[in-house]
Amino acid sequence: MISVDLLNDDNLKKKKTGFNILSGDSTSGHGGYGAGVMNLDNISPVFVDPEEGEAFVDMGALHARSAVEKRIKFLPNKEEVPNGKLYWLVWVAIQYKDGKPYYAGVTGCEMTVDTEIRRGYKSLPEHVNKMDKSLKGHIIVEHMDELSKNILADFLKNHNEQMWLHSDKALHEALQPK
Repeated sequence: MISVDLLNDDNLKKKKTGFNILSGDSTSGHGGYGAGVMNLDNISPVFVDPEEGEAFVDMGALHARSAVEKRIKFLPNKEEVPNGKLYWLVWVAIQYKDGKPYYAGVTGCEMTVDTEIRRGYKSLPEHVNKMDKSLKGHIIVEHMDELSKNILADFLKNHNEQMWLHSDKALHEALQPK
């Protein structure tokens, strides 16, 4: 028999007070409920596919449900997916400076996918940490191969040239061909 307490609205509300993703800045500095909650409105997951020479945005990656990740079981060891196709999931955060948007945080995470065996490699902690670093305005792309960095730079320039031009020189230098 189900206890009446389990069906009580107060208990249902208590269970829903976990991690929230808020739209906009609803806290407006008051420091109350929701303060310190991560706002994902200004971040986009950009996939770089060096084999195809392309980059594309797939918002499904925010919840590990991108087209690249669907129907793939991810393993923690890269060696278990020896024939995996390389992708870079790049977290791109937008901020405003002088009233103009710019690419503030850009961090890349390696991912491999073997569609034949429906297995892949990615480090979930790395993806979460790099997303956080991007939101905080860090640029971490030095571990990416040169071709992938060039594809990413071209994508960002072509997506919005003004945002690219308004971005910090550190981003331009990090993605500049060597």
